This record gives sequence, C-alpha cells and structure tokens, in this order.
Amino acid sequence: MNTPKIDRNQSAGETQSPLEWAEKACDALMAKFEPEQLPPNYFHYHQGVFLSGMEQCWRLSGKEKYYDYLKRWVDSQITEEGVVKKFHEEELDDIQPGILLFNLYERTGDDRYKKALHQLVPLIKPWPTNSVGGFWHKGHFPNQMWLDGLYMGGPIAVRFGRTFGDGDYFDLIARQAVLMADHMKDPDTGLLYHAWDITKEAEWADPVTGLSPEFWGRSIGWFPVALLDILEYLPEDHSQRSRLIEILRDLLIALSKFQDERTGLWYQVVDKGGRPDNWLESSCSALYTQAIARAVRLGYLDEKYMQTAWKGYDGSIAALKFDPDTGNVIIGNVCVGTNVGDYTFYVNRPTSENDLHGAGAFILMCTELSQASPRA
Repeated sequence: MNTPKIDRNQSAGETQSPLEWAEKACDALMAKFEPEQLPPNYFHYHQGVFLSGMEQCWRLSGKEKYYDYLKRWVDSQITEEGVVKKFHEEELDDIQPGILLFNLYERTGDDRYKKALHQLVPLIKPWPTNSVGGFWHKGHFPNQMWLDGLYMGGPIAVRFGRTFGDGDYFDLIARQAVLMADHMKDPDTGLLYHAWDITKEAEWADPVTGLSPEFWGRSIGWFPVALLDILEYLPEDHSQRSRLIEILRDLLIALSKFQDERTGLWYQVVDKGGRPDNWLESSCSALYTQAIARAVRLGYLDEKYMQTAWKGYDGSIAALKFDPDTGNVIIGNVCVGTNVGDYTFYVNRPTSENDLHGAGAFILMCTELSQASPRA
C-alpha cells in the first residue's frame, strides 16, 4: 500500500554524487528546522541519528555550515555547566545523541562537552539487566532486549572507554552484541528478531523462546551500523573482536538475500516481501546499504557485496521525491517510531516524510557510498 513508485529514468540520480545527495538531504532538513527546534524537544536519538549523518557530511565536504548547525543543536541542549537539560535516564534512546559530544570536545576543548559525556555514559554501567546480563531497552520494559539498544548505547560507550581509558565499557558492550546474536538470531534465515524477553512475560513474547514474532526492518538495521561503530573503537586485541566481525558478516550476508530484486530496497517485514500488504521501507534500506558498503570498505565483507550496496543506493535515490515549491529532496516511506508487535502491527504502521531518523539513515548511507571504490 505504501510501495514507492520507482522511476528508473530519474536523471537527477545520474548527475549527483552520493555526497551531493547527502548534502541535499541535510539542506532540506536545515530549511525545515532551525537546529534548536529539531523534534522532539529533548535529547533523543532522532536528532542524534540525523546529526550523526550531518557530522559525516561535514567531515567529507568540509562545509562548516553543517558543523555549525549540529553544534547549535547540542549547545541548545546542555547548560553552561555541561548538564544535559532534558532526557530520560532510563531509556537508551536518550543516551545516543551524546555521540556528538566527542567531536565537539576534541575540536573546541570546551569542558561542557566532556562534562555532559560524563553525565550520560556512566549511566550505562549500572544499567538494569535481565538475568544473563542483557540491557533492558527502557525502564518500563523490564527484561526486554531490543536490537535498537545496541546502536543507542553501544558506540557511545565504547568510544567513551577508548577516549577516557576505561576498558570496562569494551567488555560490557561486546557482551550485549553477543547476547543479541546468541538469543535473537534465527538459524534458518540468519536474521535477528526485533526483541527478546527472557521472562516471556511481554505480550508479544513467544511462550517458549521469549522472542518477538517478526523481523522488523529498521530494528535489524541499527545492529550492523552499531557493530561497525563499535569495531572502530574496540581494541584490535579485544577477545570478542573476531566474534563481533563474524556476527556482522553473517547478518549482512543474510540481509543481502532479502533485497528486492526489482527496486534494490528491503521490506518493512524483511522476510515477507511476497505479501501484498507488505511494503518497501526507506530507513532500513539505507541502513543495510550503509552497513554493507562500510563493511566492504573496511575489509569485513567480500568486495562482491558492493553490488548489493550500489543496488540499494540506486533504489534509495530512485525512490526520492522533490518538493514542487522549493525543489528540496523528500525522503518518504519512513516508518514512524515503532514498538514491538506482530506482522499486522508492522505493516500497518504509519509512514512519514523527511523524518529525522529516516533522513539520518539516508545521509549515513550517502556519506558511506561517497567513500566507496568507483563502480566496476
């Protein structure tokens, strides 16, 4: 019902580079929101994902307007004393934007950013866990591990450990990734279920396994993107590094098998593309494409998978729309923020346009493809 119309003759896609598309997406959101007005009105991963993409765009383009924009947002969120003004301490989603503080601290030397990091990241060590040590995703979802959580709390914790010399974070986060792979991976498809409740008390939990019933697109997307960020800062000699690479590689190979042949995109419920009510979702498609391309670039995945990445990129560009008044790019078919549910729940979720985390996924994809080897 929400399947985008793919225009394979869209000439703009042939004339713009991946980095130029990233800039166009940044510019569209900048035209829509002053940084201080980015929704929601507190420290949250929606802004964090979008601005993480913008940070990459700044690094690769050298255009200071992107750095200035993300800095303005961060500065609007912390006090002169370096305290994050408003966030939910019991939700991993609200830890994630702290990833932006590292670069600001390194570039400016302003202790406010360091203080904010030391406010946020130490919350992770005593985080509530299930009986085997897996993080609760949120305080009001006891014992539930969600794939999303690795992206929300993993990269910031490992980078904090690397920056400030605290190796406990390396072991803690590696354990979360391994627990997810051990308990949430389907042996038949190689895909990961959205969530797992070890107590089997959640309404969606399988009474035997505690797993949620479906493979939801974006939840799976956060996982390899997070692993790649974690591996960037995890020591080369860490005992779990080779295991994390194996988990990453296996998942990306599994995902490549579910890419839609016609469009290059992936479905909202990944393994059920043949159902007429299922639909192609843009944010998961961008996250998978980014992760595959980055894994190839860093040597974790065979070069042949760049064909999959370029196909995903081409499909994402072909699915874009444009504002008739401004000409700004519109990234559509972004599933709104979503809880855990069954097939009917996922396929009936609303979609949005230029949603912050959808735009962020798109920008992360484009900045990564801008670093890829030229097409064969």
